[in-house]
Amino acid sequence: SSSAAQLSPGPTPAMASNMDSTPLHAYPGEQGHSFTESILEGSPTEAEPPLPVDPPGVRFSWRTFFAFAGPGWLMSLAYLDPGNLESDLQQGAYTNYSILWVLLLAHILGLILQTMAARLGAVTNKDLAETCRERYGPTTSRILFVMTYIAIIGADIQEVVGSGLAMKVLFGIPLWVGCLITGCDTFTFMLVHYFGSRFLELLIFVLVLVMCVCFVGNFAHSPPPAGDLLFGTFVPTIPDAYVISPMVATIGAVIMPHNLYLHSSLVKARVLDRSSSENLRQANKYFFADSTLALSFSFFINLCLVSVFAVGFFSKDCAKLDSGAGSTSYACLPLSEVPSGGGSGSCQYGPEQSTGQCYDVGLETAASALGGLFPSTQLPKILFALGVLAAGQASTMTGTFAGQYVFQGFVKLRLKIWQQTLLTRSVALVPAMIVAVIDASSPSVANSLGNWLNTLQSIQLPFALLPLLHFTSMPEVMGRFSNQWGYQVICWSVAVLLLGINGYLMVSFVQSLDAGVLGWIIFAILGIGYLALVVTIIKRDLYQFYCFITCKKRVLRDSELEKPTMQLATSS
Repeated sequence: SSSAAQLSPGPTPAMASNMDSTPLHAYPGEQGHSFTESILEGSPTEAEPPLPVDPPGVRFSWRTFFAFAGPGWLMSLAYLDPGNLESDLQQGAYTNYSILWVLLLAHILGLILQTMAARLGAVTNKDLAETCRERYGPTTSRILFVMTYIAIIGADIQEVVGSGLAMKVLFGIPLWVGCLITGCDTFTFMLVHYFGSRFLELLIFVLVLVMCVCFVGNFAHSPPPAGDLLFGTFVPTIPDAYVISPMVATIGAVIMPHNLYLHSSLVKARVLDRSSSENLRQANKYFFADSTLALSFSFFINLCLVSVFAVGFFSKDCAKLDSGAGSTSYACLPLSEVPSGGGSGSCQYGPEQSTGQCYDVGLETAASALGGLFPSTQLPKILFALGVLAAGQASTMTGTFAGQYVFQGFVKLRLKIWQQTLLTRSVALVPAMIVAVIDASSPSVANSLGNWLNTLQSIQLPFALLPLLHFTSMPEVMGRFSNQWGYQVICWSVAVLLLGINGYLMVSFVQSLDAGVLGWIIFAILGIGYLALVVTIIKRDLYQFYCFITCKKRVLRDSELEKPTMQLATSS
């Protein structure tokens, strides 16, 4: 079927207005700019060629697929950032294989949301940030902008610290030096952007392959029991209460809020004839296939990391201990990796059932723990650190591009790529350097930071998820490609699940602080503000649900979106 795909003819004058001939996030070199001017001004390098169009009767063409492929791989890097890797290794070390099905579920939920984001950009030629600015009032859109940018900065801190930890293991340099190098080397990686979209996508694919080789290499070095692995992946079980918090943390860590904004903008780089419903249907099909393949790779890499730490460091006795301080379990680590007097009881770890002690594990201690697990070779330790370094460098690109598109969409401010990188890195580098300095005397700080930042990402997620679900369910925005009622039921169920997870995470966080009555008062005030913003984002949807329940036929108009909720209810 791939040979049957043909290049579509150039756009007719009638079609030209519907084509995205100069993408918002175009690449350097276009419109007569020299390469030097492109780097200095952040202008494009190449125009995207027209995409192939499948002839009638062709259901799938590999040639057409490769023309559409790319956005899904850049999007998938957020599923492999250092924060996700830390969540993976803790899941394995704290719960064994028992909740691998939660990791699979999180990726399936992520695929559903990323598909909606890609469909919004492909059908409307507007990304999620632009749509929020146009369809919400100024106050709501500004708050969403701030919330989204907080999530981007939080992810960037994880990437800087994660890459710094990897450099510390690989080259023996202090963590603060690794963080400083990471803060600067991003500019070098982003230079690839100016050679065009395909070079950038090729670099992304290479980095994903590096991660795959590293983590699969460790997986092969200590293979798990196949039956246990398959059972944990496909049979939902909750063996004990100690798996609850890791379950919640897994779902909260996998889906990144800024990634939905990113994906809705990336697909706009593909030149589409939006006057043709058939062409849009084809685009949605191939963007879905691209996302599915990319997230399948991401899931496999995450699965390998969970397995390695489950084989090496899971102990049921340690898992049932309450470690506090933002973590709910312990792993069984080699005695050499546990500070004197810091362990919480004796345990057995690894295939050889060696004697260790119960202690918490994170990116800070993971590489050295692997070195203790395999004392005869440093290869697993080096592969792990190299994989984390590749993940940190790769996921940096998603944060940088997401920040650029969020600025363009919400503020209508188009920053040059080096300016955007400088802005996010400057903000993220300060807390990362503080953590690095403190880490010299208290190594567990970096592990605690990862848990807090994953919680932050989960709390920010509704401010991307709810607008996305809101707009993709509106026929006046999406036309015939709006979410059908069955799909809406699934997606709103996902939204309710994630809101419930956020509530659990916030309550657990306040409890771990032990801040007393004052802490709960502050939490209540912030919680009311949080819920108020959620209601503001989906007031139309809540009203339509109320009308559906009461059998009323009235549907809210766009002009009513910014009216107070009580006024809307009384006007019916």
